[in-house]
Amino acid sequence: MDAFKNILSGDEQKQDEQKRGEHSQQQSEGSGGGGFLSSIGDRLNSAAGGGRESEKNEDYLDKGVDFVQERILHQGPQDNESAIEQAKDERISDFVRDKYKSVTGKEFPAEDKS
Repeated sequence: MDAFKNILSGDEQKQDEQKRGEHSQQQSEGSGGGGFLSSIGDRLNSAAGGGRESEKNEDYLDKGVDFVQERILHQGPQDNESAIEQAKDERISDFVRDKYKSVTGKEFPAEDKS
């Protein structure tokens, strides 16, 4: 009877090991950058003007807006924003430029990149 239990418990151990292996494989695939749908979303975001590459092309005022949002307003990292977030930041910087010009009569010192 004990031999029979050992055989069954050995099979259970193998099944447990297989389940653990499958689970860790699924976790590594899931945490390795998303998957097919995630990569499509990243590509669409980049095509719309978002993502890390677009962050590199910001002018100094846009970077200043990101700094205020991250450090003062504590809205989290601003280094990989969506296209919508970047459009919002651009509107904020355009507002600042407009108000600066209306108060001083001069253009804002940092050029606006399009």
